[in-house]
Amino acid sequence: MNNFDSFNLYLFNQGKLEKAYELFGSHLVKDEDGNTLGTIFRVYAPNARIVSVIGDFNGWDSRTHTMRKIDDQGIFELYIEGIREWEKYKYVIVTNQNETLFKADPYGFFSDNRPETCSKVYDIDGYYWHDKEYLERRKNSDQLHEPLSIYEMNIGSWMTKPDGNFNKYNELPPLLIPYLKKMGFNAVEFMPLVEFPLDESWGYQGTGYYSVTSRYGVPKDLMYLIDELHKNNIKVIMDWVPGHICKDAHGLYKFDGSHLYEFDDEYRRENVTWGTANLDLSKGTTKSFLISNAYFFMEYFHIDGFRLDAVSNIYYYLGDQRNGINEGGVQFLKDLSNAVKAYDRNVILSAEDSTTFPNVTKPVEYGGVGFDYKWNMGWMNDTLKYFAKDPIHRKYHHDYITFSLVYAYSENFILPLSHDEVVHGKGSLIEKMPGDYWQRFASFRALIGFMFTHPGKKLLFMGGEFAQFREWREKNELDWFLLQYDSHRTAQNYVAFVNKLYQKHPALYINDDNYESFRWIDASNTDQSVFIYERKCNDENLIVALNLTPNSYLNYKIGVPYKGTYEEILNSDKLEFGGSDLYNGLPLDSMDNPMHGFDQSIEITLAPLSVSVFKKIK
Repeated sequence: MNNFDSFNLYLFNQGKLEKAYELFGSHLVKDEDGNTLGTIFRVYAPNARIVSVIGDFNGWDSRTHTMRKIDDQGIFELYIEGIREWEKYKYVIVTNQNETLFKADPYGFFSDNRPETCSKVYDIDGYYWHDKEYLERRKNSDQLHEPLSIYEMNIGSWMTKPDGNFNKYNELPPLLIPYLKKMGFNAVEFMPLVEFPLDESWGYQGTGYYSVTSRYGVPKDLMYLIDELHKNNIKVIMDWVPGHICKDAHGLYKFDGSHLYEFDDEYRRENVTWGTANLDLSKGTTKSFLISNAYFFMEYFHIDGFRLDAVSNIYYYLGDQRNGINEGGVQFLKDLSNAVKAYDRNVILSAEDSTTFPNVTKPVEYGGVGFDYKWNMGWMNDTLKYFAKDPIHRKYHHDYITFSLVYAYSENFILPLSHDEVVHGKGSLIEKMPGDYWQRFASFRALIGFMFTHPGKKLLFMGGEFAQFREWREKNELDWFLLQYDSHRTAQNYVAFVNKLYQKHPALYINDDNYESFRWIDASNTDQSVFIYERKCNDENLIVALNLTPNSYLNYKIGVPYKGTYEEILNSDKLEFGGSDLYNGLPLDSMDNPMHGFDQSIEITLAPLSVSVFKKIK
């Protein structure tokens, strides 16, 4: 356990202490042989008059173990002999206004399972990792120019046990890892795993930022899960919420009777939409708390990245541009980026951001905010609106598909089909598709094909990969029984095929930050709702053809930029994917017939509601 000196205190107050978890919280004290002697508790509560530690060890009596105030800033400390791992505890805080509060430890490493709200003493050290080679590869990689296909999931509702209980972190590897590899995902994004009281909040209203939720096991179980994922070259991204906190009595909110971490003034603090309190990210103590939290997950859990939720709520006061820029929030994001990139430049920072705030994915040293990726919410909204249209009306909304290419290279984007799109009455992906049963699945396949051939990294929420009909519900596992039906099983096969195709062909990913990697061949065929474009890199040229009507077209002529032979490497209408099996079986030689501004052209078969990809054979 490190001692708190004046320099650490200065860094803490300035928002520059990057390992505050080493100083605050509960830490076991051991002898030279590793035997536990007791536990030292340390907490920051500047508005407290008296702070005590309570637990089973003292009958929850606040008079027994009163903490000592060790400095004028409001840091309290107490060593209790004989306290061992797993002991439950809370802090009793008597404020300067004589209010008595019962609080969980903000830096506690583990929590009692809901509905209980106390912290538990936990030995966070001692896990033996097996991912040294993986981390070395990560450190030396060029992630921006590598494929990234993310499977977003909620651990509790992905797959449950036969009795309906949650699978634990350490029970997931034999279930999850083979599935991710079969489906071709090279990254998994877990919805928030910090401790949270209410299942229905999905983890977005947390109370224990340093305590991974006890619903699914203990912290070392999560370390084991991540270790096993790394052994199989699968990245782990954690959904993280640094902008606002829930207002449950045992949490951070009004921790010592004052608004210690959140805004002092009610207008900026109260997030009425979510019923939460906005954190004041300009406060040094709040910055140290959160940046240390990122360090904690990188150091102890080897996390590969963070997806920051509701970034617009950090850029702007109350998430509203009309309220002005929250300079403290923006500076926090820059400081976070600098801290994370100093730890490992290839740890991913992605922003769930629906605003037009500039230079989100530009490095801080070049005037940017410092994220690696921004979720392309415009692409998601326009694309889903287009695909929800009856095909007969799609010609009037052609720009929903073409517009995203106007700004596709303005930031480094992730294309998200996330949990937010399949909840609250919005319908699942397959439910959004119009037409009869067959047409719905055909449009679904075309949507996935468009996503994986469009510039940007990819993210798909669980259940979408096999076209689950029901919306996601946190209390039910995915509808795995659907895989006994051909339509869902072939949809799953298709997603796996496209996922692996994407990662196999550099033209689809290597130059996602370069506008020269994309070229429209035909973006103006509104009457037939056909889109033709090229994806390219130095080593490869691919032609993508989208037909988004139920009509099929034989001998459809398209211009190609290069003379040669073209082979169809993807056709979503193949029988194995649930289609009508109308595809281009033989290689196609280009002809000296000008089309679409090119001297060469090929004639292809365009299946109904389909996507085809052709590769020029060298």
